[in-house]
Amino acid sequence: MATTLLESCRIQPPAGAAAAAELELPLSFFDVLWLHFHPIRRLLFYEYPCSESHFSETLIPNLKESLSLTLKHYLPVAANLLYPINTDDQKPVLRYAAGDSVSMKIAVSGGNFDDLVGNHPRDADQFYDFVPEIPPVTEDSDGHKIVPVFALQVTLFPGRGICIGFANHHTLGDARSIVGFMWAWASIAKFGGEEEFLKKQGEFLPIFDRSVIHDPLGVDGIFWNAMRNIPFKSSSFPLPTNRVRATYTLRQSDIEKLKDSVLAKKPNLVHVSSFVVTTSYVWTTLLKSGDAVGEEVDDDVFEFFIFTVDARGRTDPPMPLNYFGNCLGGSMAKIEHKNLVGDQGFVIAAEAIALDIKNRVNNKDEVLKGVENWMSDSEKFVGMRAVGVSGSPRFDLCDADFGLGRARKLEVVSIDGEKYSISLCKSGGSEGGLEIGLALPKERMEAFAAIFANGL
Repeated sequence: MATTLLESCRIQPPAGAAAAAELELPLSFFDVLWLHFHPIRRLLFYEYPCSESHFSETLIPNLKESLSLTLKHYLPVAANLLYPINTDDQKPVLRYAAGDSVSMKIAVSGGNFDDLVGNHPRDADQFYDFVPEIPPVTEDSDGHKIVPVFALQVTLFPGRGICIGFANHHTLGDARSIVGFMWAWASIAKFGGEEEFLKKQGEFLPIFDRSVIHDPLGVDGIFWNAMRNIPFKSSSFPLPTNRVRATYTLRQSDIEKLKDSVLAKKPNLVHVSSFVVTTSYVWTTLLKSGDAVGEEVDDDVFEFFIFTVDARGRTDPPMPLNYFGNCLGGSMAKIEHKNLVGDQGFVIAAEAIALDIKNRVNNKDEVLKGVENWMSDSEKFVGMRAVGVSGSPRFDLCDADFGLGRARKLEVVSIDGEKYSISLCKSGGSEGGLEIGLALPKERMEAFAAIFANGL
């Protein structure tokens, strides 16, 4: 499967007063948390039969021009993270200066498009042909590491489709922010200009003002003091992954069946949502698949399920929904291994996740309670057995229509960089359903598939 690079370019916001101004944003405590996290890497596959000439002469010029127009409204995407070499005297900032740009690569692949967009287990390594590498870290004369925060790659599969790959440093923004940017770019590309985008989003253009974050305790300083002694390292692809990648779908009927089975045992439990039953089912299935392949785990060891929540609107005072950056709270379920792999494991998991959502996530007094201790508390969890979630059905990336239609498939490649993490998004082929993405060793994936199907 050969992938050939056709072009490497850099896209700037259009020349003009609005785009030429410098923008310097301090990192909030929500951003500092992610300083040393691996980049988030996603691939959107579009079924769009297209010749190489149409791709190069029509589609790519439109994508470049629309990206430039979009960056005018999203300057931080073209910015760099300035990370101080002397961390005692300075804090990192996100800075856009005139001339800053986004790296964009154009490629053509001889790969099997239909295999790549399938749900069956496929070699995870092959997807990295379509993932852009964020440009390397450099240093300036003022004592900073210059860290690009975003990169793109557009790959043609002649006669079959197109893949738009993008990678971002997590300090740039959370899912709401990055998906909002991709929706904006798609709209401007599809309609050939800003008019439609501004008509819909005019009053809700992204805002970058960090003063909307209420931080009376100086949590950003507390977090920076904890993070600044960790050496800042450039990211690299986790190759070879020694994993296969597969997608599992829960149809709406499956989800309703799972909800019914929880409520039959726990009739007074509230917030038994699609998210709760889906993640509970996948979490317990994943743990059972470990037992099936001979993974040795003490019965009494605690298993953790961790997920982030968009805190905009959940804080007091509430933050604007169009705030661009990170604004994530955390939620967690903690249960002994033996209880999760037993006959009632699914119901036990669902109850724990539903209660945490009720008591913490949906409670303005609790969602950020004790935030000043998040960093110190995290040390307790080093080496813990945890499963995390990437993505959210609320922010549907597949809706980013660049004039190519709805995306056929989303792959969150960055879950390869974590021991066990799942991706979650709306199902394209099943109304009301959800798709779960996993990357696991081959034997573990086979065990997972059998247990997942058997439980439904």
